[in-house]
Amino acid sequence: MPNADSNLTNRPDELNGVDQSMNIQPEETALSEPTLDGSPMIHEDSELGMNPESGAEPEPTMIDSPAPVASPTEAQRNAEGDSHMRRYADDLDRLIEILPEDLRAPLKAHDRYAELVEIVLDLGRKPEARYPNQAEYICERLITRADLQNCVDRLGHFGGDNRAGIEQTLHRISAIRNRKGDIIGLTCRVGRSVFGTIALIRDLVESGESILMLGRPGVGKTTVLREIARVLADDLGKRVVIIDTSNEIAGDGDIPHPAIGRARRMHVSKPELQHQVMIEAVENHMPEVIVIDEIGTELEALAARTIAERGVQLVGTAHGNRIENLLKNPTLSDLIGGIQSVTLGDDEARRRGTQKTILERKAPPTFGMAVEMLERYRWVVHDNVAQMVDTLLRRGQPNPQVRSFDATGSVKIEYELPLSAVPVPPTAMGRPGGWRSSGKMQPLPALDSSSSVALSLDSRPRVRQARQDSSVMLPPTPSQQFERMLDVSLQARMTGEFPSAEALRETEDEVPQVVLYPYAISSHQLIQAIELLDLPIRLTKDLDEADAVIALRTHLKNHAKLRQIAKVRRIPIHPIKSSGMPQITRALKRILKMDDPGMPDVPDLQLFTRDGSDDEIEALEETRLAVEQIVLPKGQPVELLPRSPKVRKMQHELVEHYRLKSDSFGDEPNRRLRIYPA
Repeated sequence: MPNADSNLTNRPDELNGVDQSMNIQPEETALSEPTLDGSPMIHEDSELGMNPESGAEPEPTMIDSPAPVASPTEAQRNAEGDSHMRRYADDLDRLIEILPEDLRAPLKAHDRYAELVEIVLDLGRKPEARYPNQAEYICERLITRADLQNCVDRLGHFGGDNRAGIEQTLHRISAIRNRKGDIIGLTCRVGRSVFGTIALIRDLVESGESILMLGRPGVGKTTVLREIARVLADDLGKRVVIIDTSNEIAGDGDIPHPAIGRARRMHVSKPELQHQVMIEAVENHMPEVIVIDEIGTELEALAARTIAERGVQLVGTAHGNRIENLLKNPTLSDLIGGIQSVTLGDDEARRRGTQKTILERKAPPTFGMAVEMLERYRWVVHDNVAQMVDTLLRRGQPNPQVRSFDATGSVKIEYELPLSAVPVPPTAMGRPGGWRSSGKMQPLPALDSSSSVALSLDSRPRVRQARQDSSVMLPPTPSQQFERMLDVSLQARMTGEFPSAEALRETEDEVPQVVLYPYAISSHQLIQAIELLDLPIRLTKDLDEADAVIALRTHLKNHAKLRQIAKVRRIPIHPIKSSGMPQITRALKRILKMDDPGMPDVPDLQLFTRDGSDDEIEALEETRLAVEQIVLPKGQPVELLPRSPKVRKMQHELVEHYRLKSDSFGDEPNRRLRIYPA
């Protein structure tokens, strides 16, 4: 890229033509922080090529993925971003002039004078200068009250937020006071206007959607906000009003700093009145865009929603690393739609496979887009906040964009990979799991509906028998997998040749589990049946990896899309009439080809009970004996003893397990069950 002109200018009329690819230095340089790049990435890089002549960045275009390289550190990413930015003016000498005279020369003589971040003056301590990733004492003497008072005398008025500034500069001086109100410490923050900082999100700024910038203190949110205001006002020609509560965006004094271009600035007399000034700006000055820094109270969040509903574009900042932080913040959650508790109906809860009380988004988000500034030049972009919040509330795992600069100054776009889709390292990667991928999944045999032989519900003995039968291929239990791996390890220890990772994978993946996708059926009931019967089945919420689908028949009829997807991917669907335990158990056994009428067994009556009381067990045992000793062998109907409605329901379920019909007749308290032969 062409080298930037080293000459800096303070003339406002030259701001519009500044090359976006020139070198800059950000205003709020972050100190050393742990790198927030723990999430894996799917590299699907793209470039926002920047035209060095016009300074405009076109829309992102996707390109092929480059060869994998080592992940750069935060310092390296910041250095790459700095090398393609341009610092407009920092007026650093004017900040140094307010300090005691013996501190000025050491600061100006320092090698990193141009990179100075802030100066800290605390009563009774050595003065400290802070640079990126470094802090040093300026001299050995201690700061006195006279030093602090001399600095305060050279400054403007301290506002209600204990902040002051230097007129027509972007520097910020914050005070620390004791209980009496006396100043005992000063933090002198260097303010710089920077061009090109919004190259990462220029396409978002030009879209006209409201944008919320998130990030920890010191990451550079205010610097980006200032540049967004200039680009919107000068490059896009919009009417921009800045709500500058602490004079940090446009500098101190009545005349705003030229770094905001043609944007207008409104002062706020007291920080607690910021929400009123926001509404006043909309009502009096007809803005197209309103820029707000540090939305932090509920009143300000409500004012922001009011402004957004009037059709005005909002650009604001809030403290918090990720959107998840705002979701948990009751004060600011309204910025992204808010959260409310919703009680679902029985059918809807069954269809979703969730509990009846869930969390949902309360309203459309105030900000349609959000940017998480993890580092100075590494940002996570959410171009659809509503969809992002809905995914998080449903405990999904979104994959937002991650934008940064590469070595050439172009914008690189990656995608944050969900944790559920994290690829297994090559050393631990085995063959694809599931019966479908292993080729062992076979078509479902037709059921003989006329069969009147009793089917067993307690499949534990049959599972063991099936495992012993060589003709039935069942996945090993976890204990069998452990035994196999232990045998391999002991044998290797005896021979001195330790097994490779492939050998251990072979012992673990000899026979994969059946991956089952449930639809409109309670996951709790499925898990209960799988664990109780010791079945080699694993549930999934991803239809792509499913070997089979189990669904409620009434809901399946209305879901043509699910049927179509299963048909295209050749995934068998096992419908059931109801979500009762007998129906679920029978379907699971059909999936594993264990539903053999030639293997009768005694049902486990505990599965049909609610409380496990003696009365319930006695009634179910009566039903079982009537079916197995009279109805099935002799083909005769049987009437049972009168029972309570709850117990009769259990008896009906047990009769349904035998694929027989039953009715209740009589009046309470003598109402009883009658079982009919098939």
